[in-house]
Amino acid sequence: MSISQIQPSLEFKSQAKKAIFSIVFFAIAYALLLTFAVGLTVLCIYAGIYLVTALPGLVTLALGIGVASSGLFILMFLLKFIFKSHTIDRSHLVEINRKDEPELFSMIEEIVTEVGTDFPKKVYLSGDVNASVFYDSSFWSMFFPIRKNLQIGLGLINTISKIELKAILAHEFGHFSQKTMKLGSYVYNVNHVIYNLLYDNDSYDNLIQKWANISSYFSIFVVVAVKIIAAIQWCLRKLYDVVNRNYLGLSREMEFQADEIAAYITGYKPLANALLRMSLSEHAFNSVLSFYDERVEQNVKTNNIYREHLYVVQLLANRSNIPQTNGLPLVPLEELNRYNKSKLVIEDQWSSHPSTEDRVEKLKLTGIEFNNEEFIPAMNIFKNSSFIEETMTNKIFSNVKYPSEPSLIDINEFKTQFQNDFYSNSFPEIFNGYYDSKSPKRYNSIPLDSLENTVPIESLFSDYNVGLIYKEIAIRNDIEVLKQINDKSLKIKTFDYDGKKYSRKEVKSLLPKIQNDLKSLNDKIELNDKAIYLFFNKLSKEQNTTSHLISLYEEFEIFDKEFDTKYELYTQLSGLLNFTYETLPFEKILENFQHIKPIEEKLKNAIKDLLTSKHYKEEITPELKEKLELYLSKNWEYFGREKYLDYNLTVLFTALNNYAYLLSRGYFLIKKNLLTYQLDLVTRSMIT
Repeated sequence: MSISQIQPSLEFKSQAKKAIFSIVFFAIAYALLLTFAVGLTVLCIYAGIYLVTALPGLVTLALGIGVASSGLFILMFLLKFIFKSHTIDRSHLVEINRKDEPELFSMIEEIVTEVGTDFPKKVYLSGDVNASVFYDSSFWSMFFPIRKNLQIGLGLINTISKIELKAILAHEFGHFSQKTMKLGSYVYNVNHVIYNLLYDNDSYDNLIQKWANISSYFSIFVVVAVKIIAAIQWCLRKLYDVVNRNYLGLSREMEFQADEIAAYITGYKPLANALLRMSLSEHAFNSVLSFYDERVEQNVKTNNIYREHLYVVQLLANRSNIPQTNGLPLVPLEELNRYNKSKLVIEDQWSSHPSTEDRVEKLKLTGIEFNNEEFIPAMNIFKNSSFIEETMTNKIFSNVKYPSEPSLIDINEFKTQFQNDFYSNSFPEIFNGYYDSKSPKRYNSIPLDSLENTVPIESLFSDYNVGLIYKEIAIRNDIEVLKQINDKSLKIKTFDYDGKKYSRKEVKSLLPKIQNDLKSLNDKIELNDKAIYLFFNKLSKEQNTTSHLISLYEEFEIFDKEFDTKYELYTQLSGLLNFTYETLPFEKILENFQHIKPIEEKLKNAIKDLLTSKHYKEEITPELKEKLELYLSKNWEYFGREKYLDYNLTVLFTALNNYAYLLSRGYFLIKKNLLTYQLDLVTRSMIT
């Protein structure tokens, strides 16, 4: 079977028909709105002329002009998108050509020939972990052919093999060959039109406001026009939902078809392996960026972020016991599902891509396997990979504003600092993530004779028991979602739970069953928590340190009880300050700031407690302390002379966010202190 024989699935054809229908529906609806506006404009102009000629005078002249202008403003509103120009920002991209990178372009040429599509108009490199097809779309591109561009992320190339790169490019060129890509251009332009009419109205609003200010007679009809425009915008929002929901359904089917095309070129495994590694690679890349974000004030940067990116990928893979071949992790499908234990499936109508799990399962169903399991790094495809890596690194850092000329750190210094950061922000590996989302528990009522029957530590923190924790979290979340479906705050008619389809009416009968499952699961977790407590209690008795272990538990329990109350202060004040992002009358703004004054006093007292607490001593840097003390130094005013005092607001928000950070950090550290001591008990027991 050849690629040309791949036939769209019935679901693909169905979604394509829906997408076409929705675009036609939008065109008809917009034409009707435009016809209405033209008719209304003609009627308003006629009424204005009639009013002036029937009752000549200054008042009727003003009223006649006002009537005529209301129709014109409505028509202008519906046509203003035509005069709006827009450009695509490519400042983060680097264009490459055949002369510079012959091997990459030869690979592209080979894939283009096999897929039977056109060579891309341009090929770009970006810095991130991604690959995509895009085109220069404009209003006229809906009527004339357009050539597509290819964008490849260097962060992606950095963590895949050559054969996986070929599979990913084959997927992207699979999109090139899809006739339905033309629908994407239509949808893009429809969305551009709707966005312009719904949100890009500053110039238009200023124009009609100036017109209304000329005369009170004009303002009457401006209000009328605005009311009619609001009704038109309501219609446009509904049209947006129809167009995008149907297109996104097609987009998901297009992903499956492009995957199938890639499988016919490289076999299914290379693309499946790359997809499974993608999340790990993205997480590693973002971790490296965060590492340097935290060091901007220290004037530290790198000249090659991609060596560090690859190192972090390997570090995270080792941490999770993921096997590697030639430095590239082979992420199993089970690893993606380790933390996602939900049995509730609701079709995401607003997702343009199917899940990685669904894509991998569909790829496996093709059954196409080639003998090409080589793991030559894809970065070797470049003539001078170091030059490319350094060029993209400089582009990534080009917009970062350093206090002075930054210094470079080498890869060894990065490894040392990153590892220190990584392990200082992680719980001991022996706990296998068991406490990442739960707290240690102490049980005073357990009989002491139970100490003789403790369970081995490997069993206490096994993958099975860690899985119980995430199942419990998933079931609690599922219950909350089902409650929202039941009370109609989440407008879902049908859903799948544990492989069976249900309607909204069946939620009431389903919930008690799930709640029983939750109780049963909690009983299992509690049984394991008791075994854990017994295990460490026994070790502490053998080492005569029980009192210290108990004191660490008590210290954590006190902090744990107080944490929610203290953090609620941050949540409450953040919510009350949301009005600063809205347009409100001055009196209302002043009233709102008066309302938060008592809560601010509580915040200041809480910050003072943090500054003097032993738990945060090492976490409060001189810079952080200076910012908090600045906020405490006086009673700040945040609004005056009919405008916000931006500097003062920055002082408030900085203090509020630092307060939340310190609270969360303190919670982590006091939990880690207990867990580290338990690790020490295990270590000492092994020595003796």
